Amino acid sequence: MAIYDTVLIVGGGLIGSSIARAARANKAATAILMADKSPSVCSAIERLGIADAVSTNAADLALRADLVILCVPPGQMGAAAKAVIPSMRTGSILSDVGSVKANIINAVSEHLHGGVTFIPAHPIAGTEYSGPEAGFATLFKDKWCILTPEDPDSETASRLAKFWEAMGSNIAFMTPQRHDLVLATTSHVPHLIAYTLVGTAVDMEAVTQSEVVKFSAGGFRDFTRIAASDPVMWRDVFLENRDSVLEVVDRFIEDLSALKRAIRWDDGEVLLEHFSKTRDIRTKIVDAGQDSAAPDFGRPKNSP
Repeated sequence: MAIYDTVLIVGGGLIGSSIARAARANKAATAILMADKSPSVCSAIERLGIADAVSTNAADLALRADLVILCVPPGQMGAAAKAVIPSMRTGSILSDVGSVKANIINAVSEHLHGGVTFIPAHPIAGTEYSGPEAGFATLFKDKWCILTPEDPDSETASRLAKFWEAMGSNIAFMTPQRHDLVLATTSHVPHLIAYTLVGTAVDMEAVTQSEVVKFSAGGFRDFTRIAASDPVMWRDVFLENRDSVLEVVDRFIEDLSALKRAIRWDDGEVLLEHFSKTRDIRTKIVDAGQDSAAPDFGRPKNSP
């Protein structure tokens, strides 16, 4: 039995189109509606046949939905909510997929009315590709989806969790603030470093007579793959999660400076100790990623 009767997905990119495919493949929704401001994206959605109805105007479809999911860049969440909420019916649920939570919650909440419940969500899944053609039904399988509702024990939060579980996700609950710090550490700053390293490589091209790109090894390609991700989305992520990103960047600079000093002073013992420790941590991270049990992230109403 479907978790929701009708789901409206606002935004036809990688995540939105993958939700449409996954919800249909796993029978998590009876009807799937999609909206995107771009006529070309809407045409692609129609050609792919991943939605029962498509429109460039989300408000036209919102009245029919009992769940509306905003799948737009973080900086556009407030405007998307403002456009769609007045058309949503009483008792319906609004959610999102943004990788920043505190600022998105503030931007969306000012447009809410009593008949609509907002349950923020973040599926930790993606690729470096974008657009409706890039989506696929198994994107969320065995990936975490973090929910940050005011009341994680509510029926509405439980229902949304079941929707994501139906699409293959593991569920965790966090406070918005804790989510933003955790994701700054595990995702946002790594992306920032990858973008920076690619920029450094480009600057070094003239120095090395174009041999940086020519001789790029697997490590460089693998590490910088994420720098091919949607630049608009990542611009918004860094600006919307500014405080947490800067906190983690400052810590990273301190650690990098310590390694720089060890290299400068030929301190192989410090380097070996650091590399050994981080290798062990990396192994534990990989092992933990293979464990489907929910980590102890805490509950929003009890966490600091």
